Amino acid sequence: MNVAVSTAMNDMHTYEPGKGHGLKHDPLTAIVAPRPIGWVASMGAKGNVNLAPYSFFNIFNYKPPILAFSSNGWKDTVRNIEETREFTWNLVTMPLAQQMNTTSAGVPPDVSEFSTSGLTPVPSRFVKVPRVGEARAAMELKLIKIMQLETKEGTKVECWMVFGEVVAIHIDKTLIVDGVYQTTLAHPISRGGRKGDYFEISPATMFEMPRPD
Repeated sequence: MNVAVSTAMNDMHTYEPGKGHGLKHDPLTAIVAPRPIGWVASMGAKGNVNLAPYSFFNIFNYKPPILAFSSNGWKDTVRNIEETREFTWNLVTMPLAQQMNTTSAGVPPDVSEFSTSGLTPVPSRFVKVPRVGEARAAMELKLIKIMQLETKEGTKVECWMVFGEVVAIHIDKTLIVDGVYQTTLAHPISRGGRKGDYFEISPATMFEMPRPD
């Protein structure tokens, strides 16, 4: 065991991101993986509805629940959220994988990805933005802030982080067993690296490891 660890530690491909990775494909998003998918629905001031997946996404606070995603470029979703200050997040599961992928295509702002993907927009309770009817879990959010990211020197980059507070959560009741939400029953998928790597979360791949007291 010690020999294997020692060998691994001394046989590393090391690079400075600013100078290039020297590989066939940038490994960054393959290393930080799998990542949950921020399948975000938004509505512009004129009522145009959009739906798009973001792989730079996660939850950042319990009470109140705060979610955030980042967009490389000022895209329709960010502009819509800035205009109406609302959005929804929708759970991507294995049966919805292809439709989620369809919503990643670039289309004009007035074209709804709900239509191009054949998904059902379902009215939300507290926001005007619809949620994906086929999603087995979804959240309604109000905008907290949109922040443009910067380098360590303070130079702004073409990437915007969107923070939202969850005001309502919807869960398929069949995913709740004895009062506990069962993650693996939904078979959610997560984003890997390269252009099309994904991972499915299933009961067979889950293991339990309680944190130490």
